[in-house]
Amino acid sequence: MGSKWLIYGAYGYTGELIAREAVRRGLTPVLAGRNPQKVKVLAAELGLEMRVFPAEAAAASQLRDIDVLLHCAGPFSETSGPMIQACLEARTHYLDITGEIPVFEHTHAQHGRAVDAGIVLCSGVGFDIIPTDCTALRLKELLPDATRLALGFDSDSGISPGTFKTMIQGLGSGSAVRRGGKLVAVPLGSQQRTIDFGRGSRSAMGIPWGDVATAFYTTGIPDISTWIPMAKPAAAAARTSGILRPVLSASSVQQTLRKWVEQKVAGPDQERRANSPAYIWGEAVNAAGVRKTARIQTANVYDLTVYGALEVCRHLLEEEYAPGSWTPAKLFGAKLVEELLGAGKFEVETFYP
Repeated sequence: MGSKWLIYGAYGYTGELIAREAVRRGLTPVLAGRNPQKVKVLAAELGLEMRVFPAEAAAASQLRDIDVLLHCAGPFSETSGPMIQACLEARTHYLDITGEIPVFEHTHAQHGRAVDAGIVLCSGVGFDIIPTDCTALRLKELLPDATRLALGFDSDSGISPGTFKTMIQGLGSGSAVRRGGKLVAVPLGSQQRTIDFGRGSRSAMGIPWGDVATAFYTTGIPDISTWIPMAKPAAAAARTSGILRPVLSASSVQQTLRKWVEQKVAGPDQERRANSPAYIWGEAVNAAGVRKTARIQTANVYDLTVYGALEVCRHLLEEEYAPGSWTPAKLFGAKLVEELLGAGKFEVETFYP
């Protein structure tokens, strides 16, 4: 990577993993964030340039000489909007590792502005959503007339503080699907089925994963749902938790829970990541009832985020792409996930009515 790029939120769990792997590969990103002490300590250890500025304030002046921004500081529903605006002003390519549906929708809505600025906006360049997005595109290629798409994953990866905070932020809401091309809210726990994600059939529950937003822009398939393994009793508990959502969404409760995360949650260590691969599954169905499934095993959720984010950065720094807002698979193709360290190849099955 010969051009200049910056990791914002570099001292967070995932940002630090990316920064350390970048240095291991001989790369020299600029490290940035809002906390001067944390940025300073990491930058000094890794021998990298550092910058300190808040995501919410106008950051364009900090990005004028930066070709690619990799944004790793969530919750992205609070930080991505200002950072995208800064990138549009500075004419800097914008990437993030979000999995939040409203963020994907906002990023997509900036397509015309990105074209005018001559930059690429690409949200979700980590586990959210590279593997499932690539699976969606692969299935669309195999079944071009598909009308329904389901995507999901299974992993014992553990959870980082940032992901935990995002989950807490979502406690006051339910789930979501695409129906007829439109985002539709549905009660959490109301979608249940049995799925073999790649290591045997398991009970599964629908969740509001980012592909509900992005897979529509990648494939054009109008009906989309997203799934994870979930025991039936747990899914039933989720379904009955709706009465607590007004309480869980209260700002005082949210602040208390987020403070608890900061004090108690450290994220999975290297050994756990090395022994916890992810299993990705997708299913496309057309009007005639023909059904195709695709599965692929990848590296751990967090390791894949590191590999995926660095690979997308490399592409944007070394190659030319049409400006605009894109999903990872739309920009780089379904093969992107197969090219990442620790990933296998797609295994596809076809079923006829």
